[in-house]
Amino acid sequence: WPVWRFRTKGYVFSSPTVLGSTVFVGSADGFLYAVDAETGRQRWKYGTGGAVTSSPVVANDVVYIGSNDGAIHAVDSRQGRGLWHYETGSPIPSSPLVSGDTVYIGSTDNKVYALPT
Repeated sequence: WPVWRFRTKGYVFSSPTVLGSTVFVGSADGFLYAVDAETGRQRWKYGTGGAVTSSPVVANDVVYIGSNDGAIHAVDSRQGRGLWHYETGSPIPSSPLVSGDTVYIGSTDNKVYALPT
């Protein structure tokens, strides 16, 4: 039986990730959601401008997510405030990886990007 359920306004292709007591997940409705892991209540949502099929990764209190708006987004994990985004110009359905001070992500423009965190 589910402990809770959280409804978005689009399909959820994204795999969730957890930091502390917060679950982060993207949705095809164009939002990254932060959900309380115990109650299932929304803490915040961040709009990307395109479907989010990428799975989020969290490093140093920053959530990184690719979007079909053609950008990778860096979002403050506590407040849901956008910190920066980098546009590749093509949808980004792949999931980012953070290693050290670099975030790596692939784009449908046939390129892999290495960006400073």
